[in-house]
Amino acid sequence: MSRSRIIQPGQSYTFSKYFELPFSPEDILAELGCVYQRERLKLPTTESTPRYIKELHRVIERNLQRVKLLSEDARKQAIIAPILLEVCEITETQLNIEYPISVSDQLKGSLDYYINKSESLLVIEAKQADLSRGFTQLAVELIALDQWINSEKPMLYGAVTTGEDWRFAIYKRQEKEIIEDIKLYRVPEELTELVKILVAIVSN
Repeated sequence: MSRSRIIQPGQSYTFSKYFELPFSPEDILAELGCVYQRERLKLPTTESTPRYIKELHRVIERNLQRVKLLSEDARKQAIIAPILLEVCEITETQLNIEYPISVSDQLKGSLDYYINKSESLLVIEAKQADLSRGFTQLAVELIALDQWINSEKPMLYGAVTTGEDWRFAIYKRQEKEIIEDIKLYRVPEELTELVKILVAIVSN
């Protein structure tokens, strides 16, 4: 006996609507033709410490002292944007904010942060500070991005974040497989490690 579909044909779904669906990421991604796995990812990292990391630490710690992270905008402006702007400064690339894409009625919306240089990096802010449901939304956006961009890159990178917590994912395009990293990166404690990974992904 087959179960009823989660994603209803003929209905419109924005990326944020997937955040609201009360189903497991395995079931949602299966309907989009993808396999879901969780494991510890071996992410690229730079050997050298970025030049301005001490200043970024100072800025982030100041922002955490001065801003109460009670809203999505507060988390974006106080932590997420400063980190990603620093990564773009180091790698000499552009940061696309609220980048709109439309693949189909089931795959459309705006990507919170999108960097496209040597590799594609997608970062989304987890609404309601919910990393679990935020990851489902990130996975769906990676699937949409795979169909949107015109490149031969075998892998797409993504991260979902509350600002203070960051979790990575990779999308293996050929295999149609989303892998969620089991490791969580904490800011400000692991800011240096996080930035080194972000820089390595963008400039890989």
